[in-house]
Amino acid sequence: MKPSRFHYVRPRSIPEAVMALQRHNSKVLSGGQSLTPLLSMRLASPDVLVDINGLTELSGIELRGSDLWIGAIARHQEVLTHDLVKTHVPLIQQALAYVAHPVIRNRGTSVGSIAHADPAGELTAVAALLGARIHASGQQGPREILAADFFVGPLESSLEHGELVTGVSFPVLDATWGSSCAEVARRHGDYALAGVCALVRVLDGLIVAARISIFSVAGTPLVIDVMDVHEDPEKLNLKVQALIDPDTDIHATSDYRRQLVKTLVVQALTEARVHAELRQS
Repeated sequence: MKPSRFHYVRPRSIPEAVMALQRHNSKVLSGGQSLTPLLSMRLASPDVLVDINGLTELSGIELRGSDLWIGAIARHQEVLTHDLVKTHVPLIQQALAYVAHPVIRNRGTSVGSIAHADPAGELTAVAALLGARIHASGQQGPREILAADFFVGPLESSLEHGELVTGVSFPVLDATWGSSCAEVARRHGDYALAGVCALVRVLDGLIVAARISIFSVAGTPLVIDVMDVHEDPEKLNLKVQALIDPDTDIHATSDYRRQLVKTLVVQALTEARVHAELRQS
């Protein structure tokens, strides 16, 4: 199929982009790897398509104080190979290794993936687990939205009409923190049937903080503090299973997803601890 008719706008500044987005039924085009299929299948039919790829101020990756900032048009591949990301927030690259395929990563944007708010998306889980801040600009000026407040449902965020996501800030993790991302998909690069990101802090050989973010089992990423049960696999599983309610669909049953989560939680926490120890060695 072909997209329905729309008006194409390529703004030259953020205020111009925000102005264009005030029109009824407008959409932002950055990487387009999620939006373009929706347009082609007419699952999305915007009246106005606002292409932000000419806004160079939205490109790049840089340290800003104690945060790592990623601009709205930074491509997955750039984020996946950037030294600042590897050094300061390695979980992003650990998760991106599962995202799609090289051709898609060359064009898709990491911030766009977060803004898309797909509950099966690896980067939504990363943002939620790390407590990232989403930067948005609208008619009322710029604002920051905590990831915990940003994801409100499947493909739904707390962005207001006419707002543009300009970047995402992730807190820098020192060497006492280790992380991991583990998932199961039918094929590498497909959406996960279930996935887990884990973050642990190790001091003097002991875990002093542990939390996980589970994705593809609910309408939004599910962040759980597991410090109190991480040493006991049975109690860990009981706590996690009580908080998830996965659906059955054509890809997997609810019971199968629960079994995947049980295995992936232990795997991700174990790998995160090893990662913390490696960062400190």
